[in-house]
Amino acid sequence: MSLNPPDLRPDRAPSPRLDAEARPGQPRIGMVSLGCPKALVDSERILTRLRAEGYAISPDYAGADAVIVNTCGFLDSAKVESLEAIGEALTENGRVIVTGCLGADEGYVRGAHPSVLAVTGPHQYEQVLDAVHGAVPPAPDPFIDLLPASAVHLTPRHYSYLKISEGCNHKCKFCVIPDMRGRLVSRPAHAVLREAERLVAAGVRELLVISQDTSAYGIDRKHDSTDWHGRPARSHITDLARELGTLGAWVRLHYVYPYPHVRELIPLMAEGLILPYLDIPFQHSHPDVLRRMARPAASARTLDEIARWRADCPGITLRSTFIVGYPGETEAEFQHLLDWLDEARLDRVGCFQYENVAGARANALPDHVPAEVKQDRWNRFMERSQAISAAKLEAKVGQRLRVIVDAVDAEAATCRTEADAPEIDGELFIDEDFEGLAPGDILTVEVEEAADYDLWARRV
Repeated sequence: MSLNPPDLRPDRAPSPRLDAEARPGQPRIGMVSLGCPKALVDSERILTRLRAEGYAISPDYAGADAVIVNTCGFLDSAKVESLEAIGEALTENGRVIVTGCLGADEGYVRGAHPSVLAVTGPHQYEQVLDAVHGAVPPAPDPFIDLLPASAVHLTPRHYSYLKISEGCNHKCKFCVIPDMRGRLVSRPAHAVLREAERLVAAGVRELLVISQDTSAYGIDRKHDSTDWHGRPARSHITDLARELGTLGAWVRLHYVYPYPHVRELIPLMAEGLILPYLDIPFQHSHPDVLRRMARPAASARTLDEIARWRADCPGITLRSTFIVGYPGETEAEFQHLLDWLDEARLDRVGCFQYENVAGARANALPDHVPAEVKQDRWNRFMERSQAISAAKLEAKVGQRLRVIVDAVDAEAATCRTEADAPEIDGELFIDEDFEGLAPGDILTVEVEEAADYDLWARRV
């Protein structure tokens, strides 16, 4: 049993869980997966392809014939972490293939680690496979590996990320993800639904829908329709969410930009088709800061929209992330953010201190905020958001909630409510009468106690 606060950085995915089983003589590949859940899905696809070719997945450096490091390039601090992970893999194993967002800049990677075997960019699956083949030739067993391999999942068996698109069409000045991952490319609706159906059939109880911009899903395809079980399935987030809601699993939407059509999702939440949960990256509230970020500057209308969402679906949970200390941010602009937060009263909040990122246009903006001021503003922001979280959770004492079990140990069953995404939100603990519960179970509890981020409850 662990207690929050969790790591609130939304650019980090859960630690991957690797299968250690291998037959004698089978070539083994290790995987270090850094970065966001979108990168974790890339890692799953790479490992699925490798396992289908006869490779085993090693959970440690010593047992691997080579190691793939899937890197993150979201922030300069994330780049440092990626370089450290590559260095550790080289020290412990020596045969390292680099992929992911940092791999988009091969010169940067090789400048720090010239001995890596290969460097590929994000979602360049074929190039990664070619590099693995060159380093560790496959040795398939014809009696086993001719059979289709089931997908490799790096999350617990009861939940899975479902990536619906790649890339992003936004041009936020602080972000280089579009340069690394390209413009928006949406998957056909039938392909997403087919994957979701297979996941649910395999025992997944919760689908976490992810992309760089979930609200924009299908724009590049002009919201075309494809056949799905004899009926048209349109590549639009509202239609997709409605179809996903028929599969019998929890459906949780992440990275939803507040476009006007997002309000069409709220009735689906009120009906119980998808979870009443929106993960929306507001980033700031002050219109001048938002303009400097090259983001829509409509914080007042955003408050009106939030009120409308809550009126249509009173139980909705709102999660967001913010940046403090953006170049030029004044004390008055930061105070505007705190006041906005008091009024918006978001349920779940993460916060970054602004960092320069190589290639980002924000680097050239004037009036960068000193590090000590950024730290002070981050502390004040988190103190304010923590107080809001504590008050909201205290109001849940006595309520009955649906929860999903994530883990069970000798002390308690660790669960999540519909309001909590794995790793980044809070947890609910059942520390009595939890015998017989297992990960993936969904049950109703009554909340008995609340803390700043977590709840305690009993079974009903």
